[in-house]
Amino acid sequence: GTRPDEACATLLPPNTEAVTDKYCNNSTQEPMNCTNHTAYVQCLPAPNITCRDHLGIEKVFTGHEVGFYKPIECRNVNGYSYKVAVALSLFLGWLGADRFYLGYPALGLLKFCTVGFCGIGSLIDFILISMQIVGPSDGSSYIIDYYGARLTRLTITNATFRKMQTYP
Repeated sequence: GTRPDEACATLLPPNTEAVTDKYCNNSTQEPMNCTNHTAYVQCLPAPNITCRDHLGIEKVFTGHEVGFYKPIECRNVNGYSYKVAVALSLFLGWLGADRFYLGYPALGLLKFCTVGFCGIGSLIDFILISMQIVGPSDGSSYIIDYYGARLTRLTITNATFRKMQTYP
């Protein structure tokens, strides 16, 4: 066991077990309660762990009660499929169908009237959509198959740790 004054949220694996599979949306492969790129999943402490639960009440857990809610990162999705966007861009990009689908009607109409900017705009849009640089106009993420490709943009912020380079 653990010390009784220890909060359950401080107990990390192997003492805790996240329960996420039954709270996952099968069509988007994201947690059902995803808001602002954060979802809270129920975590069950292992049996015979004594700690404070998410309400601050000290108790001994049997392994079937919720000990705390763990925040996990998630993507906000609104129904735009990555496969459909890439297919539209590849086959009907010269008509602007990809931009209409993603919610950019002005660019879609411009591509339609100029036959995809003489093909050059269609090629550029295909590359941008394939690399997930251009996404839905509402700022949401694409729905991507669970095992499909997902790109994560790497950024450097003030919170980024930089390791000093040593030379031999």
